[in-house]
Amino acid sequence: MDDELRIFRKTVRQFIQEQFVPHQSRWREQHRPDDEAWTSIGKAGILLPDIPEEYGGGGGTFAHETVVNEELALAGVHFGSSIQSIVGHYILSYGTEEQRRNWLPRMARGELVAAIAMTEPSAGSDLAGVKTTARREGGDYVLNGSKTFITNGWHASLVCVALKTDLRAAGLKGISLVMVEPKNLAGYRVGRTLEKVGMNGLDTCEIFFDDVRVPAANLLGAEGKGFNQMVQQLPYERLTIGVGAVAMAEQAVAITTKYVKERMAFGKPLLDFQNTRFKLAQCKTEAHIGRVFLDSCIQRFIAGQLDAVTAAMAKYWLTECQCRIVDECVQLHGGYGYMIEYPIARMWTDSRVQRIYAGTNEIMKELIGWAL
Repeated sequence: MDDELRIFRKTVRQFIQEQFVPHQSRWREQHRPDDEAWTSIGKAGILLPDIPEEYGGGGGTFAHETVVNEELALAGVHFGSSIQSIVGHYILSYGTEEQRRNWLPRMARGELVAAIAMTEPSAGSDLAGVKTTARREGGDYVLNGSKTFITNGWHASLVCVALKTDLRAAGLKGISLVMVEPKNLAGYRVGRTLEKVGMNGLDTCEIFFDDVRVPAANLLGAEGKGFNQMVQQLPYERLTIGVGAVAMAEQAVAITTKYVKERMAFGKPLLDFQNTRFKLAQCKTEAHIGRVFLDSCIQRFIAGQLDAVTAAMAKYWLTECQCRIVDECVQLHGGYGYMIEYPIARMWTDSRVQRIYAGTNEIMKELIGWAL
């Protein structure tokens, strides 16, 4: 942290508290944020904070992206801005100059809402199972297939799709990334909004491609390089998840500490019981260890030194730690910890998916194990 980042944090926190927090109940009920939320956060200069200014971004580093994700987590707000940044970095890293200047400034303004479509009904962490295809016909690709669990799927106006461009290639070979702008696009369809256990303020949908034609110029990088591109960019996504995990764990400890100081049992505050103090001491310690590890990973990432294995360690350990801490804090709230009106209950349901998406924690252990 430095003074510039502290000023940025103050701006982000004020925006979230004024523009997002008051609408959370309604967003959870409708399973998506309002359309205007995207343009409002774009006008506030909070989208794509670590994309260069020449492409409309904030010109900062991953530390700026960290601030945004931490403040959203601390406020209990689930918003797809991190997906916007993830897709932004795919375009920045592999896109042509024309693609960067076409898409990135509009994404930074919130005029384009990005989604990344990897997961399919039969292919999750195993990307070799991708069945969505893109057949070349003249100057177009013709897309067929479906994707599921797509964050920002309802609002998405720019989708980065992982698919097969070489239908004869086996396994991970022949996978490419193609950008799709679905507005008024024949054959593109958004399915139902999926009912999730948690993170209900985020729109998560199925999407379908039935002979969808997109210009061949929308290919990101070269054909057949999609898997390598995803491998290179997944550490960014996994570190982003770690940021939210630590912030939520710290917030869980903070609100539970306040609760046990005020809640009385047998004539004294819960904090006066040794079990309460010991449980919170354990949670506080684990959250602090997580923070130190996370800060180290962020410093290494900014310096270009964070390897994929360490990113996998961060995603695996920090999300496991988050779930342990939040579960202990629910227990310390007693029956109120199971009431959805209490923030700790929402944290509990929201935390569980952290161990699943962006590669399950079992896959993270495999990645770490392969490096032994």
